[in-house]
Amino acid sequence: MDRAQKRELVASLHDVFSAAPVLVVTHYKGLSVAEMSALRARMREAGASFKVTKNRLTRLALRGTPSEVAADLFTGPTAIGFSDDPVAAPKVLAKFAKENDKLIILGGVLEGRALDVDGVRALAELPSLDELRAKLVGLIQTPARQIASILQAPGGQVARVLAAHAEKQQAA
Repeated sequence: MDRAQKRELVASLHDVFSAAPVLVVTHYKGLSVAEMSALRARMREAGASFKVTKNRLTRLALRGTPSEVAADLFTGPTAIGFSDDPVAAPKVLAKFAKENDKLIILGGVLEGRALDVDGVRALAELPSLDELRAKLVGLIQTPARQIASILQAPGGQVARVLAAHAEKQQAA
């Protein structure tokens, strides 16, 4: 990798660290290529990314970003997971780490605040942004359905009474 490529990598990582609300730092030593590919596929499905990093270049890219508090975590064979959804990357990485003991979560950053391993796991247990939106829509729709059924019930009763009254008059 020449100097221009290194500058480009540092700039792209700097952009990621500036924009992504969540960053999870992991050690991946011992993972096979197939396991790494499977992890990357899961991350993509969740709308997240997983990237193996060079520690020195990553520390340079961290400077001046909200994720700078994680600079001490970059030792050894590190990789980062990040996503726009604050729960997506931690959720996938925590699940994969449970299934495969070769992936070790070191910590992370959530909107400029450092997270330890337990913090990342706690974040992974939260519902995703899409799940929260679905629950909110469900809560909003439930009262609307109840109001509609309440408004329809008296109208239906009035219509039945009028129909019965009309039949009674026709019979008479």
